Amino acid sequence: MIAVEKLAAVFVEVADTLVVDFDIVDFLQMVTARSADMTRAQAAGLVLANERNQLQFMAASQESVKLLELFQLQAEEGPCLDCFRFGAAVANADLARAAERWPRFAPEAVRAGYRAVHAFPLRHRNKVIGALNLFSTSEGRIDANDGKVIQALADVATIGLLQQRAIAHGEILTEQLQVALASRVSIEQAKGALARMRRVSVDEAFTLMRTHARQNHLKLTDLALAVIHDPASQPGLTGLDLG
Repeated sequence: MIAVEKLAAVFVEVADTLVVDFDIVDFLQMVTARSADMTRAQAAGLVLANERNQLQFMAASQESVKLLELFQLQAEEGPCLDCFRFGAAVANADLARAAERWPRFAPEAVRAGYRAVHAFPLRHRNKVIGALNLFSTSEGRIDANDGKVIQALADVATIGLLQQRAIAHGEILTEQLQVALASRVSIEQAKGALARMRRVSVDEAFTLMRTHARQNHLKLTDLALAVIHDPASQPGLTGLDLG
């Protein structure tokens, strides 16, 4: 059962993040990290649909899950695709026995060290724009009440991606989602570049970027572009000096 104090803190953080000019990629990264923190899951990933209604990777709490999300999108099978297609939560408490359902994805997930997966739709009313996936290293289902909380968080995240007019008409904000997807590419490039500069893992590089962005009131996307094109402009992060 999710502690009331932890739940309250998460929704306060979500509300604080949902400002007029919020950083969409950083917001989605926060959603995945908090979803994993609040449950027994060890990691979480999030995918969104583009303007052609094709799912694309957006955020993950760990690099291993990013690779797994990309794999299932390439294989065109897995919990996030089922969740998106049918607009309903997907629970698989034993990935070792899911090869018949997902012949390519299930063995890959097991090889990555995961034993159970749960997927929750990012939806508003009857419109689904993506999926939030929780991966566990042990078998078992998420507590039913915890599942309701995660679905509520996914619903709040969806509203954070929609403008008021789009909500009224039940439409996806194609332009905003496309900007988010483009931003994700820059951030992935910056993570790799910073990992090489600082000689740390990709996960550690991303943590450094997020911390630096928040401490210096920078958008994560703008910081990523600086790391890629002008790393010396951010010496506190990259370790490079203009002089």
